[in-house]
Amino acid sequence: MLTEFAWAKINLYLHVTGRRPDGYHVLDSLVVFAGAADRLSASPAESLSLELTGPFGTALTAEPDNLVLRAARALRRDGGARIVLEKHLPVASGIGGGSADAAAALRLLARMWGTPPAPPEMALLLGADVPVCLESVARRMAGIGEALSPAPDLPRFFMVLANPGHAVATQAVFGARQGAFSAPATLPPAWLTAGAMAADLAKLGNDLEAPAISLCPPIAAVLAALGATEGCLLARMSGSGATCFGLYDSLEHARAAASACARPGWWSWGGAAAPA
Repeated sequence: MLTEFAWAKINLYLHVTGRRPDGYHVLDSLVVFAGAADRLSASPAESLSLELTGPFGTALTAEPDNLVLRAARALRRDGGARIVLEKHLPVASGIGGGSADAAAALRLLARMWGTPPAPPEMALLLGADVPVCLESVARRMAGIGEALSPAPDLPRFFMVLANPGHAVATQAVFGARQGAFSAPATLPPAWLTAGAMAADLAKLGNDLEAPAISLCPPIAAVLAALGATEGCLLARMSGSGATCFGLYDSLEHARAAASACARPGWWSWGGAAAPA
């Protein structure tokens, strides 16, 4: 049995820079990956099946439109496999859980079936975040998610992820966004310290944070809780929410902050970025 991790995708900032004639919004974002992850495993089988386990497994259904099954069929329509998805990341939470799962399935099944790696074009057909999740390394992301370029050199830093236990629909958040579009960010080639990175990121923002809070007010409570923790350099929402993150320069501060953000019904995690 082979295994693959689906790392949580974090938007350190997210600017909505325009909208295409087909209705898709154009973005500018710096994406990193946290050590929190779902876990996929697969073994050979005559037919294709998906079993859902883990603390958030009951929030999904193993139906044909499940992104993991869609990824498997896109990679090899006649392929059989028994896939198990251990769902540890909240669903519809702004950290690319479904996209990361689809990307992990593409990597996992290509290994098991001995097929060429999935091309970015295939990943994009599954979802705008799937191409960046396919690589699962820090990237500057533009367009609708297909335009990926190298990220600045990043310092060592730590994160806390916290979610108030509410699913937020991405389409609804974009629909609630008002105002002008933002300009793409200007980033340095490198950050030497976590503090310098957080200071620059603080000058940017997440254009979806305000509309997400209007639809899901508990997000504001999560941001306040993160911002009040010792050593927090920056607190911000990721993606379209409702998961928020805090940046820290030590593992001790991150772990203590994750514990401090524990609430009934909330989900929290603290640790380092995912291994590159």
